[in-house]
Amino acid sequence: MRLAAVVAATVVTGLLAGTFFGFAVGVMPGLARMGDRVVVGVMQRINEAILNPWFLVVFVSNPVLAAVAVGVCVGSPWTVVGWLVAALVCSVVSLAVTVRGSVPLNDALAAAGPVERLAEAEVARVRRRFEAGWVRFNVVRAVASTLALGCLVVGAVLL
Repeated sequence: MRLAAVVAATVVTGLLAGTFFGFAVGVMPGLARMGDRVVVGVMQRINEAILNPWFLVVFVSNPVLAAVAVGVCVGSPWTVVGWLVAALVCSVVSLAVTVRGSVPLNDALAAAGPVERLAEAEVARVRRRFEAGWVRFNVVRAVASTLALGCLVVGAVLL
């Protein structure tokens, strides 16, 4: 039961870390080379598409499964529990940054309306208010999720 809980937490954490990493090193640097209208339009579509059951299950279960792993491993050596608690903290940081940072920026991007209906100056303003902050928040999420993944792997090895 303990190993299954840690493995489940590790899998969802790896999926989430990979998603954030992919955006940090590929998607956002690629979009940074594009015009304002493309960036705003693409990110509006990505933000709509990402709200699907697959992503939401992984996103929500990440801190939940990390907490379950901590709970079922209470009584294990303190080193195991310590690594799992560290993973839980990192998972909660990633969740908090998403909810308090990324989601409000995504909501503001959606509230701007369809990019096709915006004047060039408005599209440029929307991009300026979105891109730099979103990229910073995403890097924090990528680092926190990757640290959580590493902590879970160490916890599993020590289990």
